[in-house]
Amino acid sequence: MQKSEGSGGTQLKNRARGDYDQRTSSSTQIKHRNAVQGSKSSLSTSSPESARKLHPRPSDKLNPKTINPFGEQSRAPSAFAAIYSKGGIPCRLVHGSVKHRLQWECPPESLSFDPLLITLAEGLRETKHPYTFVSKEGFRELLLVRGASEKAVPLLPRLIPVLKAALVHSDDEVFERGLNALVQLSVVVGPSLNDHLKHLLTSLSKRLMDKKFKEPITSALQKLEQRGGSGSLSIIKSKIPTYCSICC
Repeated sequence: MQKSEGSGGTQLKNRARGDYDQRTSSSTQIKHRNAVQGSKSSLSTSSPESARKLHPRPSDKLNPKTINPFGEQSRAPSAFAAIYSKGGIPCRLVHGSVKHRLQWECPPESLSFDPLLITLAEGLRETKHPYTFVSKEGFRELLLVRGASEKAVPLLPRLIPVLKAALVHSDDEVFERGLNALVQLSVVVGPSLNDHLKHLLTSLSKRLMDKKFKEPITSALQKLEQRGGSGSLSIIKSKIPTYCSICC
């Protein structure tokens, strides 16, 4: 009887030890599996590709594959900005303590207006510094040189669409620069502008509905009439019937 009990106790002990060994083995396997997964994860995060994602290299900005198509850096510069950055505009902005000025690389009167004057007119639609100042001041100063009329008149068919683009722009400051440039051009080319005037008056008529532009537009129209002669009045009245002539 004692032997039977002893044999039974031994079997229970052996079974308990087996269960314990099985649990220990399972626990070891789980730890090993977690260690392997952790090692793989560590390797993946330490790979060159992962490191590049966490710490992008400066050269990645030049790689089209790494550029975010919706990122700020992907926006292409405007035509004027690109030309200016490449030295295509023969002047540079000089910052003064009171006001800025342009420094020309050569006397402006020695420069060809084609395509410089048109390029500066295109820059009137810029909204960022220094392009806004360079374009409007460069356009103004170029029209002040001796012989500007002879150089500008042949360019009118190409200049007018560019000025029109500034006059229809949604930005108020762009519109104002376009309006000032139109007046400056009229001073130089005189009645030669009349043949192209009708293409610009529609946008001026629409802006007249805005009270803040009523006075500057009326002043501009008076200067256009003054420089354009008698032929300009009928053209202005055909597009803006409410306009009152300076001769009235």
